[in-house]
Amino acid sequence: MSEPALVATGLTRRFGGRVAVDSLNIEVQPGDTYGFLGPNGAGKTTAIRCMLGLIRRDAGEVRIFGNAHPVHQRRNVGALVETPTFHDWLSGRANLERSVAYAGIGDAKEIDRALHLVGLGERGDEPAGTYSLGMRQRLGIARALVGQPRLLILDEPTNGLDPRGMKEVRDLLKGLAKQDGLTILVSSHLLSEVELLCNRVGIIEKGRLIAEGTVRELVAERSQGQEVDVAVADIAKLAAALVGIDGAASVGAQPNGRTRVRLDGIDAAQLNRKLLGAGVEISALVPVTHTLEDTFLRLTSAEIS
Repeated sequence: MSEPALVATGLTRRFGGRVAVDSLNIEVQPGDTYGFLGPNGAGKTTAIRCMLGLIRRDAGEVRIFGNAHPVHQRRNVGALVETPTFHDWLSGRANLERSVAYAGIGDAKEIDRALHLVGLGERGDEPAGTYSLGMRQRLGIARALVGQPRLLILDEPTNGLDPRGMKEVRDLLKGLAKQDGLTILVSSHLLSEVELLCNRVGIIEKGRLIAEGTVRELVAERSQGQEVDVAVADIAKLAAALVGIDGAASVGAQPNGRTRVRLDGIDAAQLNRKLLGAGVEISALVPVTHTLEDTFLRLTSAEIS
């Protein structure tokens, strides 16, 4: 069995008396596209910086493809952490050339390849100072790709991108994972993007892992059973009918005027028949589709960062 791409065990980081990352344990397998999620202040970026060796950790161990030595780890990792910075007077290509010279990995062909992959092939010779926020974000991803890393760690990679740009980056990352076998850990506040991109997700709060699994598993585990939204002319009559139906319970009124009903032991078709039998006139009965965002909001107590 192959070594995990990334293992963080007991990862801890304190700032004075505040514990930003608290005995965090995560494991990313080769080929995973792993979504790293958490509310504002949960410790995501601090944890990523600890994993990359950009800041010291107070406790714990990080292994990348089985290697715990920071210098050896860097040969296999490309990263973008928060908003990338560049020398504005240099071209995008020249910025990457400096990064290559500093890191000692990659060459001119690698730079061309990376610029092409992120859609900057024709803009690479323009000064970085003329780039939009989205283009700078793309250049940051290109810098992370130089050297053909086996593990890509991206903190908010679609920051500043319009919907088309977000889709292009998502398609790029999917292609890198599928065609090149690249393992990707991505932190993002755009839960819909994570749901479309990632096969596995870890959610942290207050520096601790509180849930981990595939998107489908997490949504199924936290959906609290099947739910349907019912639209009726007489809400009071619906409420009275539900009291007498085993396996159905009202969750409450929804903003669209419908009533959400949780089912336990019966399905939507059976509920429909029982309500009709009770004389309730139904204009709509719609199954509720749960999302990663629903799961996230149920699990955490703060707003998404």
